[in-house]
Amino acid sequence: MQNINWEALGFDAYTTKTLIQARCIDGKWQPITETDNFSFTLDPFACMMHYAISCFEGLKVFRQKDGKVAIFRPDENAKRLKRTADFLGLPAPDEAKFFDMCERCVKANLEYLPPYGHDASMYLRPLLIGTKPKMQLTPPNEVLFTIMCAPVGSYYGGKMRSIPAVIPLNYDRAAPHGSGGYKVAANYAGTFKPYQIAHDQGYTELLFLNSQTHEFIDEFGSSNFFGIKGDKYVTPLSDSVLPSITNKTLQQVAEDFGMTVERRAVPYQELSEFEGVAACGTAVVLLPVSRIDMKPVLEEPAVSHHFEYCKDAEVNPTIKKLYDRIIDIQFGNVEDTHGWCHIVEGI
Repeated sequence: MQNINWEALGFDAYTTKTLIQARCIDGKWQPITETDNFSFTLDPFACMMHYAISCFEGLKVFRQKDGKVAIFRPDENAKRLKRTADFLGLPAPDEAKFFDMCERCVKANLEYLPPYGHDASMYLRPLLIGTKPKMQLTPPNEVLFTIMCAPVGSYYGGKMRSIPAVIPLNYDRAAPHGSGGYKVAANYAGTFKPYQIAHDQGYTELLFLNSQTHEFIDEFGSSNFFGIKGDKYVTPLSDSVLPSITNKTLQQVAEDFGMTVERRAVPYQELSEFEGVAACGTAVVLLPVSRIDMKPVLEEPAVSHHFEYCKDAEVNPTIKKLYDRIIDIQFGNVEDTHGWCHIVEGI
């Protein structure tokens, strides 16, 4: 293993030691295997290659203060993977198999788990793809489920800081009654180009409105949206929004702090009423937003609306408080009263 600078980790692909895999053929799951071969061999007619029959999950593993190794809320990821697989017509591993394969991946790649005290973790990426060679537009009866991992730090690098975002009105993330509420790989493909344009203009994040009317907030390109208004935690209720496990966790933490949680339609005009706004998800954890511009055409300079919350890099105190509590639970600094940390035994 190469020497890893745990303090300098970003969030990117990383080749570790072992992949954990299992195939399902004609409804029957084959034995779980471990391999050090980080290449897939697929038939060129595999339906994943042509029709994007692919979904994935993301969850994190932490070395806690007392030395234990904890996977954060894997039960929720197993349920969400099953929900997405059902949407695509794919078989999915049950919760026991999902847990088993996650634990095997952690144990086989344990040297890549950052030590306690570095604000870093191991990211697990479960991937489910259709491997059956076919041209017909029907779900495949053969899939590959694999789990890989990588040591990760902050998604955007450095310590927690607020960032600028933009609403690109000439781009939509998800269609009504479409796949936006599921963790389908193809959902992210349409954001690559506008992300690059936005980054070139100095924005870090994209915030999308509902595609039907452009009246309500859906979510960021990478993660869910929430806003702070007094003692209220407000987050959109929409069938086009991915049910974020981090958002679900934050809502419970907000209630633990005595805040009121509102899950409802959020008109974009309400952006002017929030004291703080943030993106939240497994990869970013919690990313405060300093300002949001709305642009009728992302590629052009005109800004139709501007919302400001703080100077770039500053952080709203309530948002920081929520972040600190989640991080403290994940690293075992405070009691896990909700039973969110799944301890990997035998390490």
